Order: sequence, then C-alpha cells, then structure tokens
Amino acid sequence: MRAFYKNNNGLIAITEWIPNCWINIECPTEAEKKYLLEDLQIPEAFYNDIEDIDERPRIEIENGWTLIIMRIPVKSNDVKLPFHTIPVGVVFKGDVCITISFHKTEMLTDFVTYTKRKNINIKDNFDLVLKLLLSSSVWFLKYLKQVNQKIKLAEDNLEKSIKNEELQALLQIEKCLVFFMTSLKGNDILLHRIKNIKSQKEHFDLDLLEDVEIELRQAQETTNIYSDILTGTMDAYASVISNNMNTIMKQMTSISIILMIPTLIASLYGMNVPNDLEDNRYGIWIVISVSVLLSAFGVFLFKRKRWF
Repeated sequence: MRAFYKNNNGLIAITEWIPNCWINIECPTEAEKKYLLEDLQIPEAFYNDIEDIDERPRIEIENGWTLIIMRIPVKSNDVKLPFHTIPVGVVFKGDVCITISFHKTEMLTDFVTYTKRKNINIKDNFDLVLKLLLSSSVWFLKYLKQVNQKIKLAEDNLEKSIKNEELQALLQIEKCLVFFMTSLKGNDILLHRIKNIKSQKEHFDLDLLEDVEIELRQAQETTNIYSDILTGTMDAYASVISNNMNTIMKQMTSISIILMIPTLIASLYGMNVPNDLEDNRYGIWIVISVSVLLSAFGVFLFKRKRWF
C-alpha cells in the first residue's frame, strides 16, 4: 500500500508525490517495488535489507541515499508468539523521503493521526526519523502493558493448576521480551549514531532528542523488569514442581514400606517349615492381626515424622 503525506499542521494525505512529501509504503507489491527501484531509483540493496525480517537497526549511506533501519513492535496473530518486532526502513535523498515496511503496523497509522491531533510539523528527514523512534518507544510501552497482563493471567492459571500449557505460555512471553529487549538496544545504538552525525548536530531539536532518549530508556528498563519478574516466576514454579515431585515420591516410598510389612509377615508364615501356627485354628487371624498392628504402627510412625 502506497500513501503520500505533506506537512500542514500535521501530516495530510495527498494523492500524488510532491517535493519534500513523505511516501509511506507498507507490504509493497511488485508494482510498488518497480516504482521504488526504477522511478525513484533507490538502491536495490537498501530494499533487500529492509525486507530481511532479522535486519538490525543501523544507518548507511550509498550514492547520496541515506538508509536508516529501526525496529518497531507489532502484534501477531500467532498464539505462540503474540508480539514481535519488524524492521522499518527510512530512505531519503534530497526532496525524496520514503518509509518502507513489509508488514502492516498500527504504529505508522497512529503516528499520522497523532501529528494531525497535535498539529505537529516535520522539519526534515532526520526529524521524521526521531519522531518515528519516539513513537516506536511509546508503542513498545503499550505492548509491554499487554505483556504484563498476560504474565498475570498465566500466574493465575498456574496457581490453580501447574500444567505444561501454562508453563509454555510463560516461555512464549519470555520470547517476546527477548525480541523487545534486543530491538530496543538496537534502536538505542541507532539513536546515538544519529546524534553523532556532525553535519546534523546543529539542526536537531534538543527537546525531541531528550524525549526519545527518555522513552527508549523507560522501555528498556520496563522490559528488563518484566523479564526479571518472569524469570523469577518461572524459577519459583520450577522449584514448586520439583518439590511436589519429591513429596509424591516420598509418599509413594512410605506406602511401599507399609505394604511391605504384611507381605513380609505372610511370606514368613507361608514358609514350608514348622512355626507352631500351622495347627492353630486361629493362626491365620493371628498373622492378620500382627500384620495390621505393625502396619498401623508404621503409619503412626510415618505420620509423626511427617512422611505422609
């Protein structure tokens, strides 16, 4: 999908390209790929890099074109991985500025709406990049709140019943946090590289830079906190499972010992040797009584030792 936006107290959609407008392309078709590579003549290597789902945040310059890749969070329909991150590329040269994403995202649509609501103008291409970084950090925090709700739900389910499904849910959440943590670190490194561009230092909005740094730091710290909580929770439940297993094994061993007592007595009574009870009409009842009494004593002893 291809869209054009111009500055007018916010980003306003227009029908065709004009100089210094913003071109946003999501999930490019073959026709849009041809438009990018042949009409706008962006380097094909840039296009291929953005298409790579595992591409790291970075900045690169080739033939006068500048490529900036950042990672943004997206919600997935995959139950096993509810949240992950994708690369978004900003490519610009002169009066041409393009953002390319190979996945549909909520963030870019929300970004346009936010600029209209707040009457925000984009001064230049690097200003757009910084505002997109700020927006991505805000969306990381939004999704982290949803991740926290999923952690609480999984904990509630684990309190009721410790099953593989609940533990797998925690593992899936942990995987999401790893993606978030890695992407936020990459975006943070990208921000520091942009700040160190000598030709742009005088043009940066210092307040905007500070806002981006604060939001990025907050998103990183929140991700680390949730990751630590999740790790502690999983370790605690692993200990609970191990303790439950030990308790069950101890109970099974105690039961085996109790059952061994009447078996031993019956085996001794049944041996083919004289034992003074073979001619006693009450012999069988004596053996049963002794077995019951010794077994009862064993149960009493184990109860006292809290082995049951």
